[in-house]
Amino acid sequence: MDAVQATLAYVEDFLPEDEPLLNARSRGEEVGAVPISPAGGATLRFVAALIGARTVVEVGSGCGVSGIWLLRGMRGDGVLTSVDVDQENQRLARQAYAEAGLPTGRARMIPGRALEVLPRLTDGAYDMVFCDAVKQEYPEYLTEALRLLRPGGVVAFDNALWHDRVADPSRQDPDTAAIREVGRAIREDDRLVPLLLPVGDGLLCALKRDR
Repeated sequence: MDAVQATLAYVEDFLPEDEPLLNARSRGEEVGAVPISPAGGATLRFVAALIGARTVVEVGSGCGVSGIWLLRGMRGDGVLTSVDVDQENQRLARQAYAEAGLPTGRARMIPGRALEVLPRLTDGAYDMVFCDAVKQEYPEYLTEALRLLRPGGVVAFDNALWHDRVADPSRQDPDTAAIREVGRAIREDDRLVPLLLPVGDGLLCALKRDR
């Protein structure tokens, strides 16, 4: 392991996950729903706490890993709206929330494709939107997130580095191209304050300006 790899590993291990998170992560990996990394999850918790989030939407449940991190950062009366096309992933997420001691009323699970569910949610009613689902739909998720977020809200995208492919201009597959597109859109939008973090597989965040 070289120095850079050792440093990244140190970052990932800085805040060790507890048993509910480890169990949820293991189940997610077993069913192929690879969840956000520990450092990425800790970032979500930090952002949710920083902005005092009460209402959060996540696209892709990660079988409960991202939801636990988010709910632990949100206000005590906050509600997470979790959208996932796979109802088994949602069942596992509910199991994870129960193991973490989170009240059932703090998570609203909506099954279905994100691009069919998100348009039904209320404009400007959410403090944070986290996206970790179909990579080719990331640009459309951004459009929906900007409608859903209140001023001062935050949108975040996992896998923003996509296994080191985004930084490699020779990679032109549809997933990589879509992630690059959402990165460019966020970077060039004057309504947003962007930030790309090299945690896990990359976490792209943007704050919606209050103006």
